[in-house]
Amino acid sequence: MAMAKFIQFLDKYFGVFLITGLIMGLINPFYSSILMPMLKPFLMVTLFLVFLKTDVALVFQKMKNYRQVIFFTFIYMIAIPVLFFLAIQPFNRELAVGILLLTAMPAGTASPALTDIAKGNTALSTSIVIITSVIAPVTVPLLFWGLMIGDLSVNSWFIFRDLALLIFLPMAASQLIKRYFPGIIIKSSHLFTSINVLLLAVMVYAIIGSQRDTILNNPVKILWQTGLLYIVFILLHLIGFFMGYKEDRKGKIATAIGAAYMNNAMAIVLAAIYFSPSILVLMVLSEIPWNTMLVPFRKIMNTSIFPRNFSNR
Repeated sequence: MAMAKFIQFLDKYFGVFLITGLIMGLINPFYSSILMPMLKPFLMVTLFLVFLKTDVALVFQKMKNYRQVIFFTFIYMIAIPVLFFLAIQPFNRELAVGILLLTAMPAGTASPALTDIAKGNTALSTSIVIITSVIAPVTVPLLFWGLMIGDLSVNSWFIFRDLALLIFLPMAASQLIKRYFPGIIIKSSHLFTSINVLLLAVMVYAIIGSQRDTILNNPVKILWQTGLLYIVFILLHLIGFFMGYKEDRKGKIATAIGAAYMNNAMAIVLAAIYFSPSILVLMVLSEIPWNTMLVPFRKIMNTSIFPRNFSNR
């Protein structure tokens, strides 16, 4: 009974655990050096557990509007990252690269759950997660190669290799286990989200701890970067909402969440491997708007401005 309540608490207040990991990383980073080499395995486990709850083949079979999928994928994975990069680059190139990395990530694996909380179209949200995840190993290195970001020692081939490994290995393993051991999956599926929350909290703790001195020694820089990230996330909500102009209210919620709630855990892992400490810190700071903006977004979407039958069709 106590375990069931704890699992419910984890599922409902997952943001609290992620913020706790962030705070603990600042207060006591002792274990961060031990945990940092385990970031890749941790992320692969989280993706594995998410894919265990998803029938990937069925998602592809149920896609009825392929033009819609291509449109959403192009906007999410190419147009949005390029636009943000070009807008910020004249002012701060390294910051622009960080925002490019963040916005180039596939939709977060938690997107369907967040969409459900916001009363959106979870089926559409799941499709967005799967499609953007499948295409990310191609589009992310393509963006860095196409924008000629070679002066930052970013190897597009290595990014492709790591993304393919991080995404396709857990996806393939999960579908095989679902096929041959369905009973085990059914019995244990209620634990998957809670395990993922704990793993993400540990990852945040490790990464924050590894950059503790940089963060505490630059409070003004941290504050204005956090403010900028809030602006970026607000714009992502708006872009995502209006790109679903043909969708009903629930569909618009799904497209907005797909745009704004990217897989920043993946961005953090890539930043820790390939990018400068300042970009890594920026990726970690993205956890703050990521974990705090769903509540106001849900409230706005449930106001009289956006009635439940709201649609442009």
